[in-house]
Amino acid sequence: MKIREFGVEIWMNKYETQCALNLAETCVESLTIAELLEMAGKTGTILAELLPLKMTYGAIEGSERLRSAIASLYAGQKIHNITVTHGAIGANALVHETLVEPGDRVISVLPTYQQHYSIPASYGADVQILKLREENGFLPDLDELRRLALPGTKLIAINNPNNPTGSLMDEAFLRAVAKIAEDCGAWVLCDEVYRGTDQTGDGFTTSIADLYGKGISTGSMSKTYSLAGLRLGWIAAPVELIQAVSIHRDYNTISVGMLDDHFAALALENRAKVLARSQKITRGNLAILDSWVAAEPRISYVKPQSGTTALLKYEADLSSEDFCVRLLKETGVMLTPGSAMDMEGYLRIGYANNPEVLTAGLARMSEFLAKLPAQAAA
Repeated sequence: MKIREFGVEIWMNKYETQCALNLAETCVESLTIAELLEMAGKTGTILAELLPLKMTYGAIEGSERLRSAIASLYAGQKIHNITVTHGAIGANALVHETLVEPGDRVISVLPTYQQHYSIPASYGADVQILKLREENGFLPDLDELRRLALPGTKLIAINNPNNPTGSLMDEAFLRAVAKIAEDCGAWVLCDEVYRGTDQTGDGFTTSIADLYGKGISTGSMSKTYSLAGLRLGWIAAPVELIQAVSIHRDYNTISVGMLDDHFAALALENRAKVLARSQKITRGNLAILDSWVAAEPRISYVKPQSGTTALLKYEADLSSEDFCVRLLKETGVMLTPGSAMDMEGYLRIGYANNPEVLTAGLARMSEFLAKLPAQAAA
């Protein structure tokens, strides 16, 4: 099986250790174990919980404690609708591996996480790209989706909230997507790793798993919950899909680590505090970014409604990769080029890091932009 190089991951692997100010990061600023334990009130008692643990494989599909905590994130999901995976990246891969066969029609939005179109393409699927456009607020064009969703379509892959644009499909919009899927018999895979970061309300948009009988939600501890180091994600879906996934999962997962399982459960059981921290960061930092964009004549964007990233349009006679490489070398600031996401002419910025890092990085970007006309003409 041949598959395209994963543009974003190659970029991150190449440059992430070389930057002074990382504005390419997509997670809400990571928690330390000490911070998590303080939130959970476990600072003085955690060893009493961990020391008796025997380091077996543990519960194969995830502990009942963890799966119960994950199920509580949804309106209509129970433990048997949940399986735990190695991050959302593992969850997404398992869904595609389970459902997609050569010749199947798969519809994926773009931009999105590259898994959702490169993996099915590698299986020989008939992958149709639904391009998200600024004029639609980077939301899918439902008429175009209807045209692409021929009878027998196997899977529609969406990402809500969207990475990298921060666009957000509300419940009514998701119901419209579900109706289109139902009419053609398709499953809907919704990558929901940023769920909980909406800029208003409690931060949560309705999940596709709760709206549609063939809806599949994937999530993780990495983005909203600031615990990427756990490498833990999940699938929430109908039992028939979970059972089918389990057959494939046995070949590549066995189980997640017992310590990862334990700390993920701890975080989700105390998620009110974790989410309060995350939303303070994402909402405060977006205000900083929004003010900066308004003051930069060569930068524009569709303001994110959720998530941790924004897609910046820039005016310069440079490819997005050249822009980002020069920015990194001259200022130490790291962004992600749009070309890594098949969106040339744009830059992805992650704004959910430490506010001081964001502010300093934006200031250096302004200095870079101010010098750019002379440099570009040279």
